[in-house]
Amino acid sequence: MILVRKILSYITVLMAALMLFSACAIKDDLPYPIAKAEIVDIVLDGQCDEKGLDFAPAVIDKDNRTVDIYVDDRVDVKALYLKKLEVSLNARITIEGTDVEIDPESGLMPTLDCSQTVTLKLSTYQDYEWKIRVHQVILREVEVENQVGEPSIDIVNRSVILYVSPTQRLSEVKVKKLQLGGQHGTTSPSVEGQVLDFSFRREFTVHYAYSNTPDTWHVYIYNAEQNISTTASVFPHSTRAYIQGSMQNGSTPVVEYRTQGGEEWQTLAADKVKASNTSFAATLDGLTPGTAYECRVQAGGSASDVQSFTTAPAQQLQYAGFDEWHTVGEGRQALYNPWPAGAECYWDTGNKGATTVGASNSTYLSEGGRTFANLQSKFIVIKFAAGNIFTGQYLKTDGTNGVLSFGRPFQSFPTHLQFDYKYQTSTINRGGGKWDENYSRYISRETYDGLKGQPDTCQVFVALIGDADEEEFQGQTYPFIVRTRPSELKLFSPKSDNVIAYGQMSKGNSVSEWTTETIQLNYRYTDRTPKYIIVVACSSKFGDYFIGGDESLMQLDNMKLLYQ
Repeated sequence: MILVRKILSYITVLMAALMLFSACAIKDDLPYPIAKAEIVDIVLDGQCDEKGLDFAPAVIDKDNRTVDIYVDDRVDVKALYLKKLEVSLNARITIEGTDVEIDPESGLMPTLDCSQTVTLKLSTYQDYEWKIRVHQVILREVEVENQVGEPSIDIVNRSVILYVSPTQRLSEVKVKKLQLGGQHGTTSPSVEGQVLDFSFRREFTVHYAYSNTPDTWHVYIYNAEQNISTTASVFPHSTRAYIQGSMQNGSTPVVEYRTQGGEEWQTLAADKVKASNTSFAATLDGLTPGTAYECRVQAGGSASDVQSFTTAPAQQLQYAGFDEWHTVGEGRQALYNPWPAGAECYWDTGNKGATTVGASNSTYLSEGGRTFANLQSKFIVIKFAAGNIFTGQYLKTDGTNGVLSFGRPFQSFPTHLQFDYKYQTSTINRGGGKWDENYSRYISRETYDGLKGQPDTCQVFVALIGDADEEEFQGQTYPFIVRTRPSELKLFSPKSDNVIAYGQMSKGNSVSEWTTETIQLNYRYTDRTPKYIIVVACSSKFGDYFIGGDESLMQLDNMKLLYQ
């Protein structure tokens, strides 16, 4: 009997060892890590902004692997000198369709024919094709007295057609501006300020700054059947309205407005109206949200139709006093939720992820006669977590990472976000270790590596966005989904074309007393109505990368939108 027990014991130990060995066996079916070769920086000769003036960096779209660059009118796009090219992963660089290899470290950079899209192939153990699109800015301007409408400039056939009023004699047309060669080119003969006979086609020689070979251009002027009428269109915000329209060349637009049905028209100050040739733009300020108005524009003896419009209401954030919370569960696993029990979630936090292994780190406190959000950064068992609160919803815990939705429905036009806050910074002592190439879409390697040991920073940002980033998750559509898993990293970027307005505050120093902060929203587009609003506050700005200080604490109260 003793022998049988020994044999059974031996078999049990052997089976356990075999199971342990099997569990530790290394399998070769793990996927290779994805490290994408990317263009980090590129500079071409003559690089400029969209207006052809000052230098501007290339617009690099890492998602679609495209680069858009503007160059001025002094360079030949068929032979553009590549001044700088920086790529990630030390990738091998070749020009698609050729055997030309680019080696930035050699100092010998090629010239590129950028008259069409250039494709660069970046090779590691995989190939990545990048499209380089160059846009040359050649500013051409033509304006004559009594002009009707904008000129039609045909670059291919090198011709200009424009119209003047029915009563203007074609044999006596005064030229106010004739610039066909760009800012650095010349048009000859030089006729600006002269009265010329345009009853026939006029011929001009255009010299470009980038070429010794001139072009011949032809200018045609005809009488319009009737003078251009004054028109106006309005795009209202909450406290202002943007007006634009057309008018007779040489006339001065006068903008008038009043509340709908009012008796007296108010005249907008002349310095609020900008006129150019046959168009104008104006901004009405100081309007009342949710109010009906009407406006009209008079110019050159004609008036536009009366335009009726209603300003957007002054919409506010829900539960933004941060004094209505409820908890689910008890003890360390109690889940703190920043909305009243029984109500719908408007704000959320990362607590659902934190409480899978520890306690909520985004909670509330009541002291000094106020209740406020208490956002504490801390290391929770296995990972650093920044204290945070955001308009949106926590969707899922993915391992030790989160999937969140940013944004709530919103269709108004605030000018500022205001709130009270206190902040205790601490030295960044967590994270900043393993770099992932997916981070480079949002943060530079240099910044990432230099964070540890620096003072932590709190951040609050607000963004108005459209619907371009909507995404479906588990059968429901959300405004913007954030994923913090490095291999699937997706973070919010204020540079996105979907962002209509944005503002943010970052503070790296402690603020011990309650302080009122006001963030201004800067509108990138004034002719788009937002669909969602995103507001995010966190005690550690780089918490998306699990970087921060254990003792950083942000306290937040009385948040509201201003309409000024």
